[in-house]
Amino acid sequence: MHRLNVARIASLFGLMVLMAVSIQAQQFNSDSYLSKPAGTVTTILTAGQRNDMLMLTFSLLPRWEFTTSVYIYNSDSNAATAEGYSSSLYGKYMFYENKAKTGGFAVKAGTGLEPGYLEPDNSLHDAFRTYWANAPATVPFFNNKLSWDLMPGFSATRKLNTDPNSGTTWAFTYATRLAWYPISPKWSAVGEVLGALGQGTSKPEYRVGPRWEPNQHIVIAITYDQEFRGDNGAKWEGGVMLFSPQFLCIKCK
Repeated sequence: MHRLNVARIASLFGLMVLMAVSIQAQQFNSDSYLSKPAGTVTTILTAGQRNDMLMLTFSLLPRWEFTTSVYIYNSDSNAATAEGYSSSLYGKYMFYENKAKTGGFAVKAGTGLEPGYLEPDNSLHDAFRTYWANAPATVPFFNNKLSWDLMPGFSATRKLNTDPNSGTTWAFTYATRLAWYPISPKWSAVGEVLGALGQGTSKPEYRVGPRWEPNQHIVIAITYDQEFRGDNGAKWEGGVMLFSPQFLCIKCK
């Protein structure tokens, strides 16, 4: 079993490397307003019961981020089998940040959706047929003890030509996340709700877990995810975010 898990992770790395050569949230789907300083490369690895994920984000320009991600599915909970994969590409622009750098607004747009938004059959074939946009916003409360992220958006999915009801389906997507820092800025308890309203979308999901931010270069989180009225959630996941020094950018300050 250990060798099979290693093979899954290795194949995930291989797919991401191929994508990175051609083009360039951690397990929490909600995003904050923040774009990392120009030159930063963010690497995110998540391993879970439903799917594994690798994500690379490049802060090539001030206020801009460009992200590629790939998801490998394991819906039957058998590490010896693979149920396919999907990917996502998108850009993000931070257009406002408050003076304290604790809140602001951004816009994002791209193709491909996180598996939690779609029914299982749709998510396996979703990449590059779904186009979406959303608007992350972060609002701090109680002297930064609470941080609330809101991310409303929409998506448009082109159905396969073999589908008798071929055409484009639209959906309203939403995600919201609340982080509570009871002791210090390094530890937080995080809760999230995400879902979509429209044809072919999944049931709403919740996600909860602790998050540890020991320094400016790493964030570690463990979460449990499940549908409110179903059993197709991601269940247990562990994830890590790594932030590089500022070295890769087109226009650096």
